[in-house]
Amino acid sequence: MSANARVSDNARVDAEQVRGASPPVEHAHPHVHAAGREHDHVHVEGAPTGEVSLASQPGGIVIEHLHFTYPDGTEALRGIDLEVAPGEKVAIVGPNGAGKSTLLLHLNGILAGGHGRVAIDGVVVEAASVKRIRAVVGLVFQDPDDQLFSPTIGEDVAFGPIHMGVPREDIHHRVERALAAVGMSGTERRVPHHLSLGQRKRASLATVLSMDPAILVFDEPTAGLDPRGRREIMSVLAQRPETLLVSTHDLAMVAQVMPRMVILDDGRLVADGPSAALLEDADMLEAHGLEKPCR
Repeated sequence: MSANARVSDNARVDAEQVRGASPPVEHAHPHVHAAGREHDHVHVEGAPTGEVSLASQPGGIVIEHLHFTYPDGTEALRGIDLEVAPGEKVAIVGPNGAGKSTLLLHLNGILAGGHGRVAIDGVVVEAASVKRIRAVVGLVFQDPDDQLFSPTIGEDVAFGPIHMGVPREDIHHRVERALAAVGMSGTERRVPHHLSLGQRKRASLATVLSMDPAILVFDEPTAGLDPRGRREIMSVLAQRPETLLVSTHDLAMVAQVMPRMVILDDGRLVADGPSAALLEDADMLEAHGLEKPCR
């Protein structure tokens, strides 16, 4: 995997370690695309309609009828259709096993081989384009120890730009800028395992920001954090200008930071709309293993 997702031959996580991409699986799914596309999920007023293609816009994401089955036969995604406009902040929520992480891992080609397609900035994610895609889509894993593997934080943040061929005279500036963006200026010489979980999560985000991606994908950013660490990561995410997709169980964070919410359940997209509206529907949330956050 490329530097932008912080995975290389020396990293701890690669596609095979994330359960491995399945071979193509034959499907016989009747469906209608384009203007006549049928939907079986809730679409709340105010959500994007998909009538205008976003695929060619910088930071735009288009997912069309995406299916994916793991080698053990687990069907993780069952016909996902989703468009995300440049600069949108979208939360992907749902119970464990809903397909959230599997969906995110398709956005820069860690997982592939199923039915359907994903397009980033008008480029279909496939073997021939994956290097280009990973320069656009920055993926931050739930466990920061999957991304921080160098002796110091500064080396970790510099890793991506170095392997992208960024001129050495620009790398120091990129490292400083990325660490400042996550509130960790001056930590270049710190040892990763001496940092708190919240600091390591922000440092992991910095390793992606140093490569100037147009799209940020973050799996469970607030998981395991104490209140201070949670507030710090939420503040960083709220200020980012990039297109942002976050997989999370933290619906209170969604209410504060993510204007749009998509609910997955059993590999299907079951609701898509403004977070404020969906979070008021307690019955629907309960039906899909979620709870209305406390005010």
